[in-house]
Amino acid sequence: MREKIRENDYVMSLHAEEEMDNDTLSIFDVERCILNGTIVERQKDKITSEWKYRVRGKSVSFREMEVVAKFSPIGTLVIITVYSL
Repeated sequence: MREKIRENDYVMSLHAEEEMDNDTLSIFDVERCILNGTIVERQKDKITSEWKYRVRGKSVSFREMEVVAKFSPIGTLVIITVYSL
C-alpha cells in the first residue's frame, strides 16, 4: 500500500471523498495515514470476496484516523472510506 501511495497509483471512491470532506480530512491526511499507519484488520468482502484492509494512523495534524482500502484487479490501490476516530 505504501508503494502505491508513493507511486501515486491509487484512486479515491466517491464515498471516501465524501467522508473525507465530512471529517475535514485532506488527501495529505489519507496519504500520511497509509504511509505511517498500521494495518489493524484484514476483512474479506462478503459480496465480492475481495480483501480489504483497515489502516489506523494519524493525520497531518496528528488526529487518529482510519482508511479502508483494497487492491483493484489491476493492482491499483482503491481507497474505500476514510474517517476520524
